Amino acid sequence: MLNDIKYVGVNDHHIDLFEGQYVVPHGMSYNSYIILDDKIAVMDSVDCRFTGEWLNNLSAALDGREPDYLVVHHMEPDHSASIAAFLDRYPAAVVVASAKAFAMMKNFFGCDYAEQRIVIAEGSRLSLGRHELAFIAAPMIHWPEVMMTYDASAKVLFSADAFGKFGALDVEEEWACEARRYYFGIVGKYGAQVQALLKKAAALEIAAIYPLHGPVLGENAAECIRLYDLWSAYRPEDRGVVIAYASMYGNTKAAAELLAETLRGKNEKVSLFDLARDDMAEAVEDAFRYDRLVLAAPTYNAGVFPVMRAFISHLTERNYQNRTVALMENGSWAPTAAKVMRGMLEGCKNLTFADTQVKILSALSEDSRAQLKALADELSRD
Repeated sequence: MLNDIKYVGVNDHHIDLFEGQYVVPHGMSYNSYIILDDKIAVMDSVDCRFTGEWLNNLSAALDGREPDYLVVHHMEPDHSASIAAFLDRYPAAVVVASAKAFAMMKNFFGCDYAEQRIVIAEGSRLSLGRHELAFIAAPMIHWPEVMMTYDASAKVLFSADAFGKFGALDVEEEWACEARRYYFGIVGKYGAQVQALLKKAAALEIAAIYPLHGPVLGENAAECIRLYDLWSAYRPEDRGVVIAYASMYGNTKAAAELLAETLRGKNEKVSLFDLARDDMAEAVEDAFRYDRLVLAAPTYNAGVFPVMRAFISHLTERNYQNRTVALMENGSWAPTAAKVMRGMLEGCKNLTFADTQVKILSALSEDSRAQLKALADELSRD
């Protein structure tokens, strides 16, 4: 990190579910930065549970100086909840944010800081001295008020929630895995908006990316941008087969495991998920990572088993597309799961359905085992 840009954020190891739904075994970081120049700009605040720690970090970095600006890129509470406390501590500071962000401040805090604010939009600029800040509108990545900041002198992009990841900063782990799960869980619906942002970013010389979650991206920034381009275009990242199954009494599970074993015997990469027990967000992540998906579920209430319905909904609301999909159903008297699953995917673009559809009548039989072998042959030729 540059000497005149300092990190003042915090790590959260108390959180169990981010946004009330995503398991985060390695915690989260809530990132905030300070640019020390003729004028001083603080880039975002943190979750309210860490206000005191953040203000202490800020005070240490300021070393007796006073901040001139608080730049608010994004209004989710994990980044905005300490705005009021900041202004109580530094009442002369000016808040810099988009018009939509100030409207949200009114909703969240009952105040839109009309007497101490600068409203920014695409192309707005703010000079701190050596550092010239240019603001970039990034609506729906992943809220409508989002702005990003490009510091031309440092060649740094302050990217709001884009390029973030799950995990606290004091945990060593690969960036891509938890960044991918974060992206498809939280940002994945907004691929078109991310593509629009990447076109803007292509015109910039970016030496480092400073996100609101996760580490600063320096030497690996170009690779992270490449992955974001893949993810937001809904193109498969790797060759492999995801088998996502739901099973009531173990028979559909046995079929899914047999298919996985057969595919691995053909040297295929396979990710196998029990949707009732495994992390749904991990299953969603891999469904977007790999090029082929098998959905296996029993019929339930003349439809499909609930966790499978939930999984497919997670995919469709994130614009699942450009993949090959195979269907496996189980039913004791009137199987309908395959028809329902296919119907749920009808609105998805550029899906190719496997010719082989596996039908299990209660338990595996010689006939359904043959169907599984045929499906494995078909998928391995894909």
